[in-house]
Amino acid sequence: MKTGRVGKFTLALATIVVLIIVFRAGVIPFIDKQLPSISRVIKSEVEKDETPLPDFKAVDDVTQKKLTFFNYFRPLVIEENTMIINERKQIQSILAHLQEGEPLTAAEKLQLDRIAKRYRLAGKDIGIKQLKQLLLKVDTIPVELVLVQAANESGWGSSRFSQKGNNYFGQWCFSKGCGLVPLSRTPGLNHEVAVFDSPKDSVIAYMNNLNNNQAYKMFRSIRADLRAQHIEPTAEELVYGLMHYSERKQAYIDELLDMLRHNKKLLQGTAVNA
Repeated sequence: MKTGRVGKFTLALATIVVLIIVFRAGVIPFIDKQLPSISRVIKSEVEKDETPLPDFKAVDDVTQKKLTFFNYFRPLVIEENTMIINERKQIQSILAHLQEGEPLTAAEKLQLDRIAKRYRLAGKDIGIKQLKQLLLKVDTIPVELVLVQAANESGWGSSRFSQKGNNYFGQWCFSKGCGLVPLSRTPGLNHEVAVFDSPKDSVIAYMNNLNNNQAYKMFRSIRADLRAQHIEPTAEELVYGLMHYSERKQAYIDELLDMLRHNKKLLQGTAVNA
């Protein structure tokens, strides 16, 4: 049975109320640390209803179209980065406890299990080495980089895949019927372009892809090297880790760099002449 948006919100709200009651009764003493993830479900459903998707194709003015596009997606990226920051802090806390020889609490084990599944970390007994490797994946992606890739891959929200499938990053899927079939697909290939329930789901999937996929190991390596030098990674630096994102390789990187330069003020939310 499918659950509508109102139904999902009601179900999530009822769940969190029950958990609060149980927690206060002392049955599950560690459940309070899990409430943020439940709150995310509720917040996500509310945002889907309160933030209507602009009709990007209907905006004739180029500068206004770009500004509308960036302003719509910026909060979605910031929200996902905030979730990643929280996950990263949880891992760092758990890592510190292990390094000090302290046993993990039930809440920490639950948190670690959830994060490990999302980032495809296998094994039941996760130790210090695995957590350090996990930190290479659980890290933020510069907002500007996400925005320019979304603009590039979706034609500023006007592509068939973004219009019909909420896919703003050209992500593929590989089972028959999983998405939209590219009209110019090379004979012999069987991939489709993934379909998402909302633009936000597309953002989450894209960021998870960069943080998980083996093809973007260099992206994560560059980011980790900068972190080790106490340097905040920028879009201009990390873009070189996306060489495998497109068959166009260096030409694709150069195009993204040009978009970053040309739209610098718009990326900051400032209206300028395009």
